[in-house]
Amino acid sequence: MRPDTPADHTTEAERLMRAAAQYPEDHEPLFLQAAAHLELAGDRARATTLYDQLLAGDSPATEHPHLVKALQAANLWEYGHAAEARAIIDGIRAASPLDPAPWEIVAETLESHDELEAAHDHFTAALTLLLTPGEDVPYATQSLLTGRHRVRRLLGVEHDTWDELADTLHTAAVPLDELHDPKRLWSLGSSDPDELQAEITRLRAELGTYRTALSRPFPVAVLHWPAAELAELLTAYPGLRTEYVSHADHLSRLEAALRDLHTAGTPNLGIVTGTVPSYEAFAASEATSPSDPDLLPQYATTLAARGRATPWPPPRNGPCWCGSGRAYGDCHGVS
Repeated sequence: MRPDTPADHTTEAERLMRAAAQYPEDHEPLFLQAAAHLELAGDRARATTLYDQLLAGDSPATEHPHLVKALQAANLWEYGHAAEARAIIDGIRAASPLDPAPWEIVAETLESHDELEAAHDHFTAALTLLLTPGEDVPYATQSLLTGRHRVRRLLGVEHDTWDELADTLHTAAVPLDELHDPKRLWSLGSSDPDELQAEITRLRAELGTYRTALSRPFPVAVLHWPAAELAELLTAYPGLRTEYVSHADHLSRLEAALRDLHTAGTPNLGIVTGTVPSYEAFAASEATSPSDPDLLPQYATTLAARGRATPWPPPRNGPCWCGSGRAYGDCHGVS
């Protein structure tokens, strides 16, 4: 049953925290979901405690610390800790993460508190960092363009090339200029039936966009094995050598597969990184031998469903997905 009351949200948070204790490898996404339910329950102090636990040095390594910090800042600001939230936001800005999500959360937090100039500055800084001229805009980055467009409409400034790009990527029936029109705020209080009907139409278009985003499938994810993990896997299960000739070949085939999917128009591509213990645990849960090659794509899909996928392709000047430490454009992103 979908949680509807504060008590329901608290119960769901408790369930997620129990699951995190049972599955420590997934503690981060489970804790983040639990914190979101606690916020909806109005227990923001307890949600802050969960964010603190994720960032604490004695907890398992947090894979997305900037995302956790952004959510923590948004939560703190909502219950009267604006100064602390600003300090966290400044730290995120200085760190310049290559993940769009922290930027979007921070910018929308500033926007929701009427700090439009600061929100615009953060949206712009993120896009300057993450967008490479002439390349396709990754799905995760498109919402930054949309958010920046919205803030610029509220500020009353003229469109620029990024606003035009946002318009191009927007697929809903109602154009962005209408959705982000500041006059809509006034129409909500209008007694004119035509104005109210027009606003209902716009709201339905927005709802359709959100539903599309919420209902989109998990990333089409391919499985990546780091060199040490692949060596351990093949030592334990030599039958999988038919799938993995060498580590270098594995990396090349992975990149080629993703490019083929992209060329075919497959959206929302991602990479999941496997570990032997996790794979063996998955095989046991499926009552299947880890040496069965048919289990590999199922394992990849399960990792993606748990929120373990990294979007592909990364920015050309960002670190390559393979872990080499080189920029993607100088590594597997070489044309």
